[in-house]
Amino acid sequence: MSKRNLLFLIFILLASAFGSASAQDQPQPDGPVYIVQEGDNLWDIALRFGVSVDAILAANALGADQPINVGVRLVIPGFENLGITGVLTTVTVGYGEDLSSLSRHTGVTIEVIARLNRLVSANEIYAGMPLVLVENEAALNDPDSSSLAPGARPLLRPGQSLLELAVLRGENPWKLANANGVASNSALLPGQVLWLPQPGAASGPGGFPDAVSAVTVEPLPVGQGRTLQLVLSGEPGMDLGGSLAGYSFDFFNSSDSNYDALQGVHAMLEPGFYPLVITGTLSTGESFGFSQAVYVKEGDYVYDPTLIVSPETIDPAVTKPEDAQWAALTAPVTPEKFWNGQFHAPVPPEFADCFPSRFGSRRSYNNGSYDYFHTGLDFCGNNTTDVLAPAGGRVVFSGPLTVRGNATIIDHGQGVYTGYLHQSKLLVEAGEMVQPGQVIGKIGATGRVTGPHLHWEIWVNGVQVDPLEWLEKIFPSGNNS
Repeated sequence: MSKRNLLFLIFILLASAFGSASAQDQPQPDGPVYIVQEGDNLWDIALRFGVSVDAILAANALGADQPINVGVRLVIPGFENLGITGVLTTVTVGYGEDLSSLSRHTGVTIEVIARLNRLVSANEIYAGMPLVLVENEAALNDPDSSSLAPGARPLLRPGQSLLELAVLRGENPWKLANANGVASNSALLPGQVLWLPQPGAASGPGGFPDAVSAVTVEPLPVGQGRTLQLVLSGEPGMDLGGSLAGYSFDFFNSSDSNYDALQGVHAMLEPGFYPLVITGTLSTGESFGFSQAVYVKEGDYVYDPTLIVSPETIDPAVTKPEDAQWAALTAPVTPEKFWNGQFHAPVPPEFADCFPSRFGSRRSYNNGSYDYFHTGLDFCGNNTTDVLAPAGGRVVFSGPLTVRGNATIIDHGQGVYTGYLHQSKLLVEAGEMVQPGQVIGKIGATGRVTGPHLHWEIWVNGVQVDPLEWLEKIFPSGNNS
């Protein structure tokens, strides 16, 4: 053997020994792993799987400063005793999905989903929830593969049996029963959405019938004082409604196949989980309904210093009747939509970014308890400053009040109202149609105030919401008609 070949052989042996030693040093996974993707970092991975960065470092014998490369298989601690192997991933639960539909869509059994996420009850699945799943590597490595299992979503009518539904669909009743884990008709309920495997069928939210192709709810989670948007896509001719936290809302057609709804979330609603319900009647007369929890989070509002005001303006004998009157004026839902696109500031440009007080701040009057919140957005100005209509609408109130001073309310349609308080002069009357930018009054200091300003409110289906949102984006999102 030549000297050159001998040196090459020694190099190969050393490289092999070094590789073997490195492989032996790597932890042998006792459970599922995560394959590092482009853009990942340890902090994000730890957050996704609910573990600490230190725990991941320890489980993989990594140093704190050691980089992780795309394609590296990381042991995720905390799952090793579940008896589950494979590749971990996470998905965000969409509104309209439950454990059964998630299992069908992903091919992961309900039992495995429950064990991976330590679920005690199916009711723990909420819209926007990050859910840990395990999937096969073939699907991960195939960019053209889909995790959604195609199938039809027939709706069981009142009095209809599983056999009758199967016959109408031209399917084997045993296949339908097995696909839905149904042992007998007694386990079924009228209006229940079932699932029928059908290659080539369109996928959609598993808790809704075929007529509904998609449901979008945003933002999730939703904060106190925010506007929740819902968009449902599906067949024309549906009659839809819903409710959240004790408030009902309507859907309106934005196109032949899209239905939009908006709902305000009260600024002092206790953070936690609330059922978001959508009900509907199909063009065929069949009814359906779906309920899923959504999380309402803290609005992180500040506490203002106590305000000293006229005692009359915080007397319940005065405030309760006026509050009831104000709420009644903003309660009716006009089907027609009067606004188009984004709302504009209700004051001239020089005051459009001057906010003496923002929405949602907790309020105390005359050194009392913090039982109040600021129901609108305040703008700077004086008695000569114009008050402008931010969008098209119909005036439903214009007059003097004790707490709100000289006030105006505009109905913009579809449950959306704006209110203008403490004005020095009112320049429109009830019943008048107004256009964007029209002068409707003058800023003042009437009612419960400590100085001149415009208090501007936006109501969405009976709830005051943060007006800044409406100045920053279009509601409904992407709908300008």
